Amino acid sequence: MNRRDAFKVAGAGLVGGGAALGAAAPDSAATPVGGAQGPGTHLFHLTAAKPSEYDGGSLRGANEQTFPVLAGQDASVYFVTLEVGGIREPHWHPNAWELNFVVSGHAHWTVLGTHPDGSYHNDEFDAGPGDLVFAPTGFFHYFANTSPTDPLTVLIVFNSSTPEPNDDLGIVGSFNSVPRAVIAATFGIPVSALDGIPTEVRPVVITRAR
Repeated sequence: MNRRDAFKVAGAGLVGGGAALGAAAPDSAATPVGGAQGPGTHLFHLTAAKPSEYDGGSLRGANEQTFPVLAGQDASVYFVTLEVGGIREPHWHPNAWELNFVVSGHAHWTVLGTHPDGSYHNDEFDAGPGDLVFAPTGFFHYFANTSPTDPLTVLIVFNSSTPEPNDDLGIVGSFNSVPRAVIAATFGIPVSALDGIPTEVRPVVITRAR
C-alpha cells in the first residue's frame, strides 16, 4: 500500500469514527428528569416544562437540575404565572439577586432593604408589561397580581444555578422558626395573640388572597 492509499484508509476510519460519535450524541444530551430540553444541550423549552402547581399559580424553572448546562454558570430562569388573586409569598434570597421581567398582566411589588441613601424602608410600586423589577441579594420582597380578571406572567432571572426553593427563605418558614414567645415580645403583644397562626415550616409558595 502506498502513502496515498494509506491516507485514504485512515481518512475513511476517521469519518466512520465521527459518524459513530455523532450517533451517540443524543444519548449524552438526554432530557433530565422533569425537564423540557431540546435536541442539544443548549436548548430548553421553558414554557413547556412541567410546572410546580400552587393554589395561586404555577412556576416553571430552568436550573442546574432541569437544564444541566447551567451548572456552575451562576444562572437560572423561571417563568411564573399568578392567577387572579395570586401572591408570591414574601421571601428573600441569601445568595442571589433577582431580575423580573413582566411579560403580561399587572403586579404590585414591595422590596424591603437598605437603600443607596442609607435608609431602611419599603419600596412599593406597580409594574406592567415590559417593566423590569430588580431585587438585590438579601432584600425582602414579594409581588402580587393586581388584575381582577387576568393572569400575571413574569420571567425571573437569578445569578444562581440553585433550584427553587434551595435559595429561598419565606416569611412563613422564617416566622415559624422562631419561638412564639420571642415573636410576641418583638411585636409587644401577648403570646395568645399568635394562637391562630399555623406553625408549619415550609418552602416558599405561590398563594392566593382570601
